Amino acid sequence: MMATVTASNTASGWTLSSSSRLLRNATLPVQLHLHQVQASHIVASANAKQANLSASRIQRVELPVYDDTSKGRQAYHISHFLSHPSGIQAILNTSALQNFQYLDTNAYRCTLPKLAFFNFEATPVLDLRVIPTKEDCTVELFSCKFKGSKVVERQNDYFSASMINHITWDTDISEPFLEVNVKLNLSLEIYTRPFTSLPISAVERPGNLMMQALVDGLVPSLLQQLVQDYNNWVHQQLQNS
Repeated sequence: MMATVTASNTASGWTLSSSSRLLRNATLPVQLHLHQVQASHIVASANAKQANLSASRIQRVELPVYDDTSKGRQAYHISHFLSHPSGIQAILNTSALQNFQYLDTNAYRCTLPKLAFFNFEATPVLDLRVIPTKEDCTVELFSCKFKGSKVVERQNDYFSASMINHITWDTDISEPFLEVNVKLNLSLEIYTRPFTSLPISAVERPGNLMMQALVDGLVPSLLQQLVQDYNNWVHQQLQNS
């Protein structure tokens, strides 16, 4: 499966659109070019600039409670689901991945569908750590790389990303809820002319808008899918009991 990213120039800037449901349209008031960089255009690392981008979102939804132990029933708390392999797969949305690999205790490698950008193809590979407890569940990104041509993979030397998704809940109140708190950070090294002559704000402002649009689209769908998968898992457990 490959997601196609296209770009079009509008009066307000460049508009990026993707066939993937995980990405929304985003407008960037700067020109974007991905090409092999000539040596004369590369700026010494000491003179390169660094752009820091960030986005965050906190959202909660109503959470069904399956803690009724009357008539010999077993309780199926949300914490049980999130520590179960089915819950881990739901958190990581493995059904949308190209490949899913267990690395180590609580660590997983997620290979996303290939992206086509202009004449380049890149496969994002994310290494994530999932730590479920009785009180919460934390998902942490500890590695993000792009696989592809030498030109694509060279970009791995010029950016770093971090993400934390803190999932919490409260089932002991009149309106139980499930909440996610996502924080995403990205650092980009600007190392080619003429972009090094631009102010950092020319990169950070549109970059932050694009990242926020991405997070704003991902969080609601993640919550909705988690609750749906939790319901399906509980019903499956009840059928098997």
